[in-house]
Amino acid sequence: MKRFFVLTGVIVIGLVALAVAQQQGPNTQTLAVKKLVADRLRASLVEPFVGVRTSEGVTVGLFPIRASGVSTEPIRKAAAAFIASLTPDQARRTVFDVEDPEWRTWVNVDNGIYVRQGTSLKEMLAPQRRAARELLRESLSARGLAMSDAIMKTDQSLREINDDTFSYDEGWYFFTMMGLPSATKPWGRQIDGHHLVINYFVLGDQVVMTPAFMGAEPARAMSGKYKGNDVLQQEQDLGLALMRSFGPDVRTAALLSADKPDNTIKAEAFQDNLVLDFAGAKAKSFSPQQKSQLIELIGLYVGNMREPHAKVRMAEVVAHLDETRFAWVGSTTDDGVFYYRIHSPVILIEFDHQRPVGTTKLHPANRPTRDHIHTIVRTPNGNDYGKDLLRQHLLAEHGSKY
Repeated sequence: MKRFFVLTGVIVIGLVALAVAQQQGPNTQTLAVKKLVADRLRASLVEPFVGVRTSEGVTVGLFPIRASGVSTEPIRKAAAAFIASLTPDQARRTVFDVEDPEWRTWVNVDNGIYVRQGTSLKEMLAPQRRAARELLRESLSARGLAMSDAIMKTDQSLREINDDTFSYDEGWYFFTMMGLPSATKPWGRQIDGHHLVINYFVLGDQVVMTPAFMGAEPARAMSGKYKGNDVLQQEQDLGLALMRSFGPDVRTAALLSADKPDNTIKAEAFQDNLVLDFAGAKAKSFSPQQKSQLIELIGLYVGNMREPHAKVRMAEVVAHLDETRFAWVGSTTDDGVFYYRIHSPVILIEFDHQRPVGTTKLHPANRPTRDHIHTIVRTPNGNDYGKDLLRQHLLAEHGSKY
């Protein structure tokens, strides 16, 4: 773990240094950071997938295969139509086996640093883009689709701020398919780009939409083509409102540190096997109103899924509400920067104000800003990418221990 955080710090420092240098295209700094990212990715894939868990290990039996009562047929049809729209060459680059490690090869860095698999929106013809958008529309809620659009727009804003066509483009978001769409067999898809990574696994009528990384820089566009575009402001404001609602005892329990000099997030890229113990205030100690606020906050993240499946997922989350912890790092002032974590046996959510990378012309590079946000949602205890469901399916169907 110590090696990971050292590498991550080097990558962050390198990315800040590259913000201006990359305007002229590849250079020695670019190549060095690309190598660091590639090395860390390779190292993470050597580890067999276990999943995010505490130091006590994986809790088993949390994610049984069972009917959700919500049809996935519209999602399957949209996925099949998308695959049918691809050229043979695109299909070769885009469609993988459902057990392929490609699931785990996502990285939340710009396109100048990491070469992604699949087919990007930028290279698609108009009918293919329509098919890709229909797949997103059927997979996500209206809010989730709008969020995805807003996040992609932030890359255009970075392009304009830095006059940088090498690193940033709102079309550099890549689709891959894992397995072939089926009503009974496991399959899924991934969208992978700078500030948007959504893994989406389907088995029968069950859906798992994690890991889901969403971020933004600038979080609020003050100029340019998408002036007024803002991202993750509700997640920011409701998290702050919840922390402020606590009395002294609960606030003390929630507060891990009042100081936030750097990035704090733990569970983003390369951290499929993160060991993270529970910390912070127990939701069991919250007032009924605070519990409602916590559920509303979690719902902002889960609610990016298609609404019927979001309800199924929220029922799972609420069933473990008393086991849920809320942790905080940083300020609670109106303009302060902070990090919060929501952690239970079935969900992990992180929100983090980060140091600027693409907005160093607007903000000091040596401290976090509200204009650069990262979030991650994971399913702990082995079901990111739907892997626990897949394991059970393969064991039942083929006797494989996967």
